[in-house]
Amino acid sequence: MMNRSAILKNLTSSLALCAVLLGLLSGSLYRPVEAQAAPAAAPNASSQVLCLPGIYLYDPGDCLPAGPSAYLTQMAQKGLTFPVPPLAYQPVDPALGIVNTNYGEVVNMPAPVFNSIDDAIKGNKRSAAETLNGYFVYVSYMSQQETGGKKLYEIRPGAYMTGNYISRLGVMPPSRGITFSSTPVTSFGWVLTYFSQTLQIEVRRAPGGEPTGRLLSLYEIVPVYGEEKSGEESWYMIGPDEWVLGKYVARVIPNATPPEGITGDRWIEVNLFEQTMAVYDKRQMVFATLIASGAEPFWTQPGVFQIYETHELGPMSGSFEADRSDAYFLQDVPFIMYYDGSYALHGAYWRAKMGFRQSHGCVNLTVGDAHWLYNWADIGDWVYIWDPSGQTPTDPEMYKGGGY
Repeated sequence: MMNRSAILKNLTSSLALCAVLLGLLSGSLYRPVEAQAAPAAAPNASSQVLCLPGIYLYDPGDCLPAGPSAYLTQMAQKGLTFPVPPLAYQPVDPALGIVNTNYGEVVNMPAPVFNSIDDAIKGNKRSAAETLNGYFVYVSYMSQQETGGKKLYEIRPGAYMTGNYISRLGVMPPSRGITFSSTPVTSFGWVLTYFSQTLQIEVRRAPGGEPTGRLLSLYEIVPVYGEEKSGEESWYMIGPDEWVLGKYVARVIPNATPPEGITGDRWIEVNLFEQTMAVYDKRQMVFATLIASGAEPFWTQPGVFQIYETHELGPMSGSFEADRSDAYFLQDVPFIMYYDGSYALHGAYWRAKMGFRQSHGCVNLTVGDAHWLYNWADIGDWVYIWDPSGQTPTDPEMYKGGGY
């Protein structure tokens, strides 16, 4: 049995250890971090006493900032302090993704459109008022009914299609956008599991290191404090000793300085490499989300543009091939913001996933995100589109017109 002296000695040691741990967690022992402070100077070699655990961005002189202090200082230089501050944001209001329009994909083309219910029930293509045909065709419908054993869709007043030519779309994919009251102090991004062979992404203790046991799910939002290379792969630091492959994160890098060529304090930034969008107002980030831009050979052109025309709902149609084998016809595209000829920012009700190149040149958003942007945007607002990887062609001759 331990005597009173031994118990007191152990209790004193435990309290001392707790004090150090509390200092690490609470930050009460930290020296303040200056926004523009220089990296820590080399420690005084003659110092024999360890500094209290804290952040030292300069040589304290009277102690050695090693051990826990070196780790804390290294993390602070990456923008990470303890306790780790949460990324402060609000999701876009889900109600913005609710539209009073029903949509369907046209299948089994060519698809006849009839001017009466009787003609539609008979289904005689020779009596069709028009025929829809193309590579990518979607319609909106005002109403649906079942008559004479057939499902009928009224795609505009007095124009009907039968159910064997239309596959109805269900609920709109949810918004991925988030809003801010001030510009985030660190980068962040959405986890994308599309490019993984697993449904969740493993977090590693170091770039290419052992798993931590933490798993990330599709569209989970994570901070990004740093980036390192391991072989040919980029890794992002998302927390203390937590790393994830960069290709699994669609990142936003806050930059509240207007890009070259933009005047004023409002602009939309589209990052073609990351497949993300950030919106700045009064030089503060107010919104960010995932996008889907043009896939080869229908790239989205980099450059500086201005919104010149908007439509709450509007049609989009056209083709790129002379034989119209790639013709597209889209009814009631929501929240269109044209910025360069037929190139536009708009909602894409036909897309279930965002975060990778897949459009025919336009910048696609979820319906809810496009609704938010449409409410915010004004004619004349700047649109800055860039590809930090340099992979997107910049020759204007390669861009003859946009698509959906």
